[in-house]
Amino acid sequence: MSDRENITAARLLRSVCVFCGSNVGKNPLYAQAARALGSELARRNKRLVYGGAQVGLMGIVAEAALAGGGEVIGVMPEALMAKEAAHRTLSDLRVVGTMHERKALMADLSDAFVALPGGMGTFEEFCEIVTWAQIGLHHKPCILYNIAGYFDPLLALVDHAITEEFIRPEQRSLVLEAASLDELFVLLETYRPAVPDKWVEKA
Repeated sequence: MSDRENITAARLLRSVCVFCGSNVGKNPLYAQAARALGSELARRNKRLVYGGAQVGLMGIVAEAALAGGGEVIGVMPEALMAKEAAHRTLSDLRVVGTMHERKALMADLSDAFVALPGGMGTFEEFCEIVTWAQIGLHHKPCILYNIAGYFDPLLALVDHAITEEFIRPEQRSLVLEAASLDELFVLLETYRPAVPDKWVEKA
């Protein structure tokens, strides 16, 4: 797919990938936000793509989308089927061989990426999908849903990396931030990507 075709495809918001924790976290606002997001995706007829578990924030966002009549696709590697308590009543549960296959399939199925609060897996998934945007593999929005300032330290780290010249200032726009559900959907529905320069400088 060419850059122009990729950007055109990214404007069609049909499916949203949500990265989030397999725990509910300490602050009840996290679960509240996950539930509201799942319900709103269903109300707007947007398909939810996520990691396939029925536990933690993952289970909450999926259950809310299903309860609202939405379509939900879960993607889970075979090795985690028991450990992460796979959700058995999804619209579509896809079992893959590896974590790498999981992330690739979730990316292929999605037109946008949203991270709710979570742990190492959530950080890794979000940072990888932003890296793919940085090197031009996709031109889809990558949004941190910053409930109760949860992602403030991560955003500060990104800004620090810019100050220390490991990230280019213009690439800061690849990491979007929303503090409310309304703000999140404004970003999702108005996002207009630009084709960035290659991140590797020419010798």
